[in-house]
Amino acid sequence: MKIKGKVAVITGAASGIGHAVCIELANRGVKAIGMVDMNDEVKTVAEQINRDAKTEVAFPYIGDTTNSDFRTQVYNNLIKQHGIVSICVPCAGITRDALAVKVNKETGKSEIYPIEKFRQVVEVNLIAPAYWAMEMIAHIAEDRASKSLKKWHTDETIQGTVIFIGSISSQGNKGQVSYASTKAGLEGAAATLTKEAIFHGVRCGVLHPGFTDTPMVRALGEEYIEKYILKDTQLGRLIRPAEIADAVCFMISNSAVSGELWADAGWHPSPA
Repeated sequence: MKIKGKVAVITGAASGIGHAVCIELANRGVKAIGMVDMNDEVKTVAEQINRDAKTEVAFPYIGDTTNSDFRTQVYNNLIKQHGIVSICVPCAGITRDALAVKVNKETGKSEIYPIEKFRQVVEVNLIAPAYWAMEMIAHIAEDRASKSLKKWHTDETIQGTVIFIGSISSQGNKGQVSYASTKAGLEGAAATLTKEAIFHGVRCGVLHPGFTDTPMVRALGEEYIEKYILKDTQLGRLIRPAEIADAVCFMISNSAVSGELWADAGWHPSPA
């Protein structure tokens, strides 16, 4: 699938991997990027991308990715202004890390991970990405139906691509019961959607980054990063967001690449 001239939607676009993906797509000649984020900073980074591209290619949208009305508004506006969206990379995500069960040293009673936090992480990291993807697929399906096109055929070009941002934590990671569950869940969502969406010519895949130099990882603290991440990483450093963005574009542009791609920088945690 060619990236040049396409319309894309990226959530979590104000920073980290989402921001890097927007920059890389702009560098590869995408027609328009809907940059979605809750943070007003998305306006500033969109302006910078447009300055660097010397054309208006990035369009900021500020809102909650879990809000279905906001999601529909973004798609309808982009389609009206620029045409059918054919690239979707939902990068927005949160962590609410804590042990699943721990014993309070003072009371001797077990404390279970709060269900409210689990539900919040599921909403942002799993349900929202799946629905941003399904919204794009739905518009592509409607567009094809309006042209009396039914089942996609290999003689046609790929109509769209969804790349979910998973994580090495999908394999399980201490203190991340909610986060790991959502990232593993994206594997099931992508595997199912790709079986259904290929009817309309849409591919779905998951990129699993390792520890990347983003605000989310930096929030862990330098001591934690040195002790638990870098010493077990073959590269000896955090992954650069631009490296993940390049991998995302590889998955978009190479239709032979399906399923999951791991970009973990050789991170292999030491036995506990």
